[in-house]
Amino acid sequence: MARPDDSVSLSALARLGFSELSEASASLSELASILDVPRASLLEGADAADPDAAVRGLVRVARRDASPLRALLASPEGRHRAWRVFGASEGLADFFLRHPDQLSVLSESIDALPSREALRDRLLASVDAEDGVARSGDDAAVVAARVAYRRSLAAIAAYDLTHPAPETVVGDVAAALADAAGAALEASLAIARARLRASVPAEQIAATRLAIIGMGKSGARELNYVSDVDVIFVGGSSDEEVVAESRAIDIATRLARDTMRGLDGIEVEPPLWEVDANLRPEGKQGALVRSLASHLAYYDRWAKSWEFQALLKARPLAGDADLGAEYIAAVQPKIWSSAARQDFVESVQRMRERVMEHIDPDDAPYQLKLGSGGLRDIEFTVQLLQLVHGLTDESLRTRGTLESLDALVAGGYIGRTDAAAFADDYRVLRLMEHRLQLRELSRTHLLPRTPAGLRVLARSTGLAESGDAIWTRWESVRREVREIHTRLFYRPLLSAVAGLPEEERTLSAAQAHDRLAAIGFRDPAGALRHIGALTTGLSRKTTIQRHLMPIMVRWFADGSDPDYALLAFRRISERLGDTPWFLRMLRDSSGAAESLTRLLSSSRYIGELMEWIPESVAWLDSAERLRPRGAAALDEEARAIQTRHDTVSDALRAVRALRRRELLRTAMGAVLDVLTIEEVATALTEITEVTIQAALRAVVREVVPPEDAALDFAVIAMGRFGGAELGFGSDADILYVYDANGVDGQRAQALSTQIVAGLREHLTDHRVPLDLDADLRPEGRQGPLVRSIEAYTEYYRRWSLSWEAQALLRARGVAGSAKLISRFTDLADSIRYPDAVDLQGTREIKRIKARVEGERLPQGADPRRHLKLGPGTLSDVEWLVQLLQLQHAHAVVGLRTTSTLSALEAAVDADLVPEVEAERLREAWRLASRLRSAITLSTGRTSDILPADRRELDAIARLLGYPDRSASDLEQDYLGVTRRARKAFEQLFYG
Repeated sequence: MARPDDSVSLSALARLGFSELSEASASLSELASILDVPRASLLEGADAADPDAAVRGLVRVARRDASPLRALLASPEGRHRAWRVFGASEGLADFFLRHPDQLSVLSESIDALPSREALRDRLLASVDAEDGVARSGDDAAVVAARVAYRRSLAAIAAYDLTHPAPETVVGDVAAALADAAGAALEASLAIARARLRASVPAEQIAATRLAIIGMGKSGARELNYVSDVDVIFVGGSSDEEVVAESRAIDIATRLARDTMRGLDGIEVEPPLWEVDANLRPEGKQGALVRSLASHLAYYDRWAKSWEFQALLKARPLAGDADLGAEYIAAVQPKIWSSAARQDFVESVQRMRERVMEHIDPDDAPYQLKLGSGGLRDIEFTVQLLQLVHGLTDESLRTRGTLESLDALVAGGYIGRTDAAAFADDYRVLRLMEHRLQLRELSRTHLLPRTPAGLRVLARSTGLAESGDAIWTRWESVRREVREIHTRLFYRPLLSAVAGLPEEERTLSAAQAHDRLAAIGFRDPAGALRHIGALTTGLSRKTTIQRHLMPIMVRWFADGSDPDYALLAFRRISERLGDTPWFLRMLRDSSGAAESLTRLLSSSRYIGELMEWIPESVAWLDSAERLRPRGAAALDEEARAIQTRHDTVSDALRAVRALRRRELLRTAMGAVLDVLTIEEVATALTEITEVTIQAALRAVVREVVPPEDAALDFAVIAMGRFGGAELGFGSDADILYVYDANGVDGQRAQALSTQIVAGLREHLTDHRVPLDLDADLRPEGRQGPLVRSIEAYTEYYRRWSLSWEAQALLRARGVAGSAKLISRFTDLADSIRYPDAVDLQGTREIKRIKARVEGERLPQGADPRRHLKLGPGTLSDVEWLVQLLQLQHAHAVVGLRTTSTLSALEAAVDADLVPEVEAERLREAWRLASRLRSAITLSTGRTSDILPADRRELDAIARLLGYPDRSASDLEQDYLGVTRRARKAFEQLFYG
């Protein structure tokens, strides 16, 4: 016997991928002996996913009939195909074992996949069909059809397995498999007609129409190697004089049953696959065959949303082509109008979730099809997008997943990046699925659980070099698919678009004008101009705008000022130009579009700032980005800004921009209910503090020369600023103080005055004013703007009035020298928390309060509507709390706070205020504070008076969370709350 050379040594076999080396070597020797060829020649082209399985299969076939195998392996192409097919599919190896003569298919040219017509002709020829009727209806015809089908399947598999980039032809292979299934159905129907001739007149069979409608993957031409073939049968009569409609349905039902039995019944040649007709009307309980009219009646009256989703992929697969075309033409309008049904989107979403819930937890990590990140995530996402947007866009009325993705991209409904990722992942998952099913020609969607199985999958797909690598690839694809699916499948715009009334989907110009007026636009002509500017053109941006605009206009109309909202949106869109993330985020993000429309239609304050800071739209993608960044982060950014700019003007221009940006962030968070009123007040206070601190650092560096660096300067917050209770539009009440600290007195005063002037100059912001109000300083407007700490001490201890001590209750250092702030705080404490109660001062405070109510109200204003000075509003609560602080803070430490609500809580704890009255005061203070901010947010202007105009009041009510048209409810609530608070105030303040 010839000595085996190195090419067939055990190590050589290992290099070729064999793992059962001894058994493989013995099998190769046996195969070489049977075929009478050298072992080395057998291994030429031995590139197989599982070479051990391949050689086992080849040996089994050779033992049965060596001649066809010898002929196949004689050529390099034949050997290559044989190893690929036998190494990837034990199922096809079993087929060739049963029918060795069919090996010749692997010798034929496979440069291209067989066409639909070629497959149909081959299958019909296998049963000698003529005019749609097989020569015989016996079991031999069934076997012949099944063998012909599997021969075609082997040809498709050979093309697939020898292609250098199989993932790129997944779609073509799936289409060929669907065409082969259609051809098999056609052949089985021909056999059924022949069988039925034994009991039914031939002319009645000929006049009976039966269309087989492919559903699911067979309808979309994206079938697997082994899959149920979902169908619907439609019957009828072509000639009522020959066979009545009811009789034709009976005949068609018998034909349908025999057609199914011919493919999935038990015969010598194993079944091909199950023909599943459970998608028919009424499912398993329904008639197997219905007339076209019966189908349509069911869809009109009884069909559920999922049934229309199933019809999305329907196409004539076999049988009467004309009847099939009539069926498709009749159901198409129903498919594309189904998305307008109530809760359609939500029902589809729930269906996907139910599928997930029924997966065996042990199988979930391996589920290619149904699991998280699997094929169903891609398919459900694509189908839902099609059904919703296909209401108005006929370009989306496609069947296949990949072609539908292309249509969605072309229409701007999905981003190119997401679509490319989805398409690539879909091809990868389908390739894995194909290889898993080819293995044993079995219906499976589970990845192997063994290292050996994963290694074979890696080699058969060519997607990875090892089992571990293919698992890593699966995990990566799975994560990416799930992320895109979650983002697109639960996109709020889907439900909104699906819910648009039919009359709003397509409108003429005149109809659009009337419709805009009807839904709340006061200037419909202007709105039409804005819509036209946003949607006219051929760019991708305008394409996406056209999709967004119908639902965004409706959302704008749901707000209080849709005209301004649409104008602001146009300006923001124009400012952002072709920025790719903007429209993509509105289309794809969870709730971003609806949030933007809500902001713009309810707040001019926000709209005007967003026009200047359009990139703020990106924050809508995450609630976390709408939360305040905190004082430390803002201070760090402000300091970094100052190091990047050479001049004070440039640095503080950037700081003012920082302030506007953070005010906008806070306003957006407030309107979208991300922040509470307390969080808003804290955020606004911190923004103001950081702004003043940055300005003070810059101005001091510019004004104070090195020789006078010992000068200390500080800014003291007063009023609501001192209490950290700022609202939108609030002034910043402050005091300025300095300590010469060795610098000449007059020089220190002059430098400090220049610092104040610099602060006022550089903090002037015409877009969002920051009013540094020093009117609470000693002697009010008559006194100097800035004093030394000694001057403050002298004044407060000798000359201060009761109201000035009261004002100091809110004093809090916010910028400048920490040492000086500490000294000022000690001074303020000695004045505002006196050891003994000054009865005269208390009486004076009460007298001033009464005078303020009468004198400071604007002329003609309704006192009840004044949010600051009116009865039961801010001043009542604050003056009461401050009086209690002056009287008791020396003994009650909890009262030593600049916060109104914290001091009120301390007063309750100290039994100075009953809890019932305290709650009434809290409620009034919070409501008045929210209303002041809401007025600023709504109108972009500050005001302390609750509007009487119903439209304005309704807009404010919406910002506070009231439903539409709640102006009267808000007004009554406000008057009731303040009335109860006033009663509590009078009892506690005046006694």
